[in-house]
Amino acid sequence: MTQPKDHPAHATPAAPPAAEQDDATRHREKMQKRKAVQDQEVASKTLEKGLLLVNTGPGKGKSTAAFGMVLRTVGYGRKVVVVQFIKGAWDTGEHRALERFSDLVEWHALGEGFTWETQDKARDIAACTRAWAVAKAAMQRPDVVLVVLDELNVALRYDYLPIAQVLADIAGRTPGQHVIVTGRNAKPELLEQADLVTEMGQVKHHFRAGVKAQQGVEF
Repeated sequence: MTQPKDHPAHATPAAPPAAEQDDATRHREKMQKRKAVQDQEVASKTLEKGLLLVNTGPGKGKSTAAFGMVLRTVGYGRKVVVVQFIKGAWDTGEHRALERFSDLVEWHALGEGFTWETQDKARDIAACTRAWAVAKAAMQRPDVVLVVLDELNVALRYDYLPIAQVLADIAGRTPGQHVIVTGRNAKPELLEQADLVTEMGQVKHHFRAGVKAQQGVEF
């Protein structure tokens, strides 16, 4: 049966009001201009180099962000070395996960606990010295694309390692290699040498409300 011409199936969709059309046009033109500026900005960046990245500040997530970059690197089938200072050999979710990529990720937990736990400065210095020897060796390997120096800032803060030697060793690493340093209170000399510095602030933390460290969130 033939439907009447005024049946909904034959109705022409109503055009958007003129104000809506003008708004859509202005938005499209604005985004086109923004894209042109952005494309020009991206095209102007031609340098490729190994980066020194520092994650510092009082907020949570400094190491977590570093491990996110580890995951990206592993995703491209490239090798990573993680060296943990201060922290003991904790059973963490990120370590468990990255153990599945043992052909690409080397994990060295060489700390013996935070300074208030060991209460032994000489022991802390010895542990950091051993960890730095491993880190320096990793930074000389051309097959390693990324080295994570987790909580190195804490070791530097307490002068467990000489800052001048650390900076020299990082600067002398294999060309093209990326290094991430994490931990609170990064020293000004390290910030000056870094290519990228991210300071994580703390707006609110559940620990202050009596919530303990939980699996999958803190470790």
